Amino acid sequence: MKRAVKLLASLLVTFLFMWWAFRDTDWATQVASLKAANYAWLVPYFGCLLVIHVFRTLRWGCLLSGLEKVPFRKLNEASGIGFMMLLVLPFRLGEFARPFLIAQRSSIRRSAAMTSVVLERITDGLFVAVMMRALLFFVPTETPEVRYVKWGAWLLFGVFGGGLAFLLFGLWQQERTVRLVRATVGRFAPGVAHKVADVVDTFVGAMRQLPNRTQMALFFVYTALYWGVNGFGMALLANAFDCSGAAVGTACQPMTLSYFQAYVVLGVLVVGLMIPAAPGMMGTFQAATKVGLGLFMPAAVVNASGLAYANVMWLSQTVQQVVLGLILLSVGHMSFKDIAGKLDDDKEGGAAAPSA
Repeated sequence: MKRAVKLLASLLVTFLFMWWAFRDTDWATQVASLKAANYAWLVPYFGCLLVIHVFRTLRWGCLLSGLEKVPFRKLNEASGIGFMMLLVLPFRLGEFARPFLIAQRSSIRRSAAMTSVVLERITDGLFVAVMMRALLFFVPTETPEVRYVKWGAWLLFGVFGGGLAFLLFGLWQQERTVRLVRATVGRFAPGVAHKVADVVDTFVGAMRQLPNRTQMALFFVYTALYWGVNGFGMALLANAFDCSGAAVGTACQPMTLSYFQAYVVLGVLVVGLMIPAAPGMMGTFQAATKVGLGLFMPAAVVNASGLAYANVMWLSQTVQQVVLGLILLSVGHMSFKDIAGKLDDDKEGGAAAPSA
């Protein structure tokens, strides 16, 4: 019953964002843009997606190295399957997949692995927030859309910066932090206060096992490379929608993205994907891409070639992650249904709590 409620709620979010994204769509021009697109650009774009996967996997290995040096094959299995489950399960339930899977392939506890995932998210949030805020200084017009995006950058910085500050305070004053959590959460949910405090205590304890300086430096290098290739790939894929292959008289609206514009759109997309949605992040992905493109292009282009581009990019990323995850599931002789069921049970029972 709970799963059905979660799924219906996530589908409602998706429906609302899909309606907003496509409410002004010129369907004839968008179809013309899709027909005229040069899909040869998908080949280098899929190459970028595979490179992104490798960088994400390697940097996770850097964080885990303080606990155990996990071989790349095992790390890749847990990473590929975990990212697939993050994509296809609603409300980001898949965040629990990588810790669960790496615990099966190593001596690393799920609670410690979950801490590495939290640190990844905090680092990504702060990196993108700083990148967006810096790039937006060079956006010439102060339109309402630009102001909203700036607020989004500050929100991103506030959420993840606050998370980092809380964890650092926990490292400094672990017992006091746990007492603070019990006192504050206990005012609103006494029944779960001790469980949340135990989770925080475990997280902070795991942070004391951070890797050495070399591995931490590599972690930040891989983070920069990961986001760098991400924006580069988005600019690369936009070349497919310049309408160079359109027939004469076809109502195709050409679009291109400079690297500067691509990184701004990437930042907006990251903010949009923070909103929990249905499996596949459909709706929030298209809506956020539309907002980002709207900073640089007229509405006629955004609602035609822009949304065609957003749909192709979303589908490409979905296919790449799902196919790679299914291949690794098959190689590892694992069942998607069994893993998803265990993740759901763990989340409702306190998945981040200490476990073997």
